[in-house]
Amino acid sequence: MTEPLETLSIADLGTGLRNGSLTSAKITEHCLSRIAELDPALNAFITVTGDRAMQDAAKADRELADGTDRGPMHGIPYGLKDIYDTAGIRTTCHSKLREDVIPATDSVCAEKLAQAGGVLLGKLSTHEFAFGGPSFDLPFPPARNPWNRDHGPGGSSSGSGAAVAMGMMRTAMGSDTGGSIRGPAAYCGVIGIKPTYGLVSRRGVFPLSYTMDHCGPLSKTVEDAAITLQAVAGYDAIDPACADMPVPDFRASLNTGVKGMKIGLLRSFYADAEGMAPESSAAIDAAAETLRSLGAEVEDVQGASPFTQYNSCGRVILLAEAYAIHEEDLKTRPLDFGQLTMERIMLGAYISAADLVQAQRLRRELSQEVNSIFLKQYDVLLAPSSMTPAPRIDAPQKGFPLAWPMQTMPFNVTGNPAMSIPIGFSDSGLPLSMQIVGGYFDEATVFRVGQAYEAATQWHLKWPEPALVEAA
Repeated sequence: MTEPLETLSIADLGTGLRNGSLTSAKITEHCLSRIAELDPALNAFITVTGDRAMQDAAKADRELADGTDRGPMHGIPYGLKDIYDTAGIRTTCHSKLREDVIPATDSVCAEKLAQAGGVLLGKLSTHEFAFGGPSFDLPFPPARNPWNRDHGPGGSSSGSGAAVAMGMMRTAMGSDTGGSIRGPAAYCGVIGIKPTYGLVSRRGVFPLSYTMDHCGPLSKTVEDAAITLQAVAGYDAIDPACADMPVPDFRASLNTGVKGMKIGLLRSFYADAEGMAPESSAAIDAAAETLRSLGAEVEDVQGASPFTQYNSCGRVILLAEAYAIHEEDLKTRPLDFGQLTMERIMLGAYISAADLVQAQRLRRELSQEVNSIFLKQYDVLLAPSSMTPAPRIDAPQKGFPLAWPMQTMPFNVTGNPAMSIPIGFSDSGLPLSMQIVGGYFDEATVFRVGQAYEAATQWHLKWPEPALVEAA
C-alpha cells in the first residue's frame, strides 16, 4: 500500500493485515511515531502505553498468522478517554483527585476492545471529570485543536477528537453526557456517535450523570465509527441501564444511499438562536440540499418544542446527578478540583428535589415528542452540532451558562442515537458540523445517511497540516 498509513480506513488496514501487506506492528509503530512527533503540541494524551501497544500488536500478528481472526478491530490501534478504567494503567479523569489511581480491572469497553484484538495506544485527555474545561489549573495541560492550536478541540472527549483528527489513530472512545463525543467531533472535523442510551455498557467508566451518560467512538469516517461501535455494543447485566437486546450489524445499510428516505430538519432549534454563526447555518442548508440531490426528501420539522426547553431540562438533571456523584469530595477536598469544574458542579447543590422531579417529567414529554411524533414521520432528523466553529482555548466560559454553542443536549435528554458529521469549513479554516439523529437502537440508519453524505462530499479526506502543529 502506497498511501500514508494514517489515511487508510480501518477496513483498508484490515485488508492489509489479512493479505500480508501490513502488520499490526508496523501500523502501531507508525501511530506511536506520530504521537511522539505531534502530541507535544496537541496534548491529546495523558498516558502513552507504548510497550502495551507493541505487545498487543505482536499478539494480533501472531493470531492472524495462525488463522485466528477476531474481527475488523483485530490489530487496529485505538485510544481511550481517560475516564475508562484500564487494569494496571492509571485512570486520572484529568484530575488531581485521581492523579495516581490505577484500577485493578478493565472497564467493559476496554475489555471488549481487547477481546476484539485492538491495540491500546494510551489514555486520552478529557475535561476534568468529563465536565470542567478547558482548564489550565489541572495536573495535565488541555488538549488543543489540530486545525488551529489556539482553539479548543471541544469537550469533554477532547483528546479523542484531537488524536483522531491528527491521524494518531483512526478511532478512540469518548463519553457523552451533554455532547462530549459530538462536541469534539464537531470542532475537530471527525465523526462522533452517541449511541442509544443503554446500547453500550458504562461499567468501569467514571460517571458524570447516571441517566444521561453514553459511551461511544470518535472516528475518522462513518464506517470506522460503525466498526468500533460494533466491537463495544452489547448487553451487560451489571450495568442497570444496559439494554438486553441483540446488536445488529451497523454496516449492513452502508452504501445503500438515501433515495426515498424522509429526513426532518430541526431548523427551529437554530434559525433564530442567539449566537448562531451564519456560516454554520449555511453549511447545514447546503448539507440538506446535498441529501436532497441524493434522492432524500428533506423538510423542516413543524411544531418542535424550543431547543431551550430540551437544554434546560438536561442541565437540571446533569447538574443534580453530577453533584450527587462528587458531593463528598466537594465537601472535603474542594480545592483539589479545578476552578471550572468546581464552579459548574457546585450549581447542582442549588437544585431542589422538586426541580429534578419536574425535569424528569418534562424529559418523558420531550422524548415522546422526538420518538412518537417526529421519528414516526421521518427516518432521521438533522440538527446543528455546534452553532459556531471551535472557540479559542484561552476563553473558557465560566460556570455553566445557558448561552452554550453546542446544540447536543436534546438527545442526551431523549437517549436517541445522534452522530456529528463534518459538513465544511469556516472562513477561518475550522470545521463545521451537523447532527444526524435516529430512532432508538437504529444506529444503522444514522450510519447509512451519514455515509451517503460523506461519500458525496468527501470532507473526511481533508486533514490538518502537521507542519503547522510541529512549528507551534
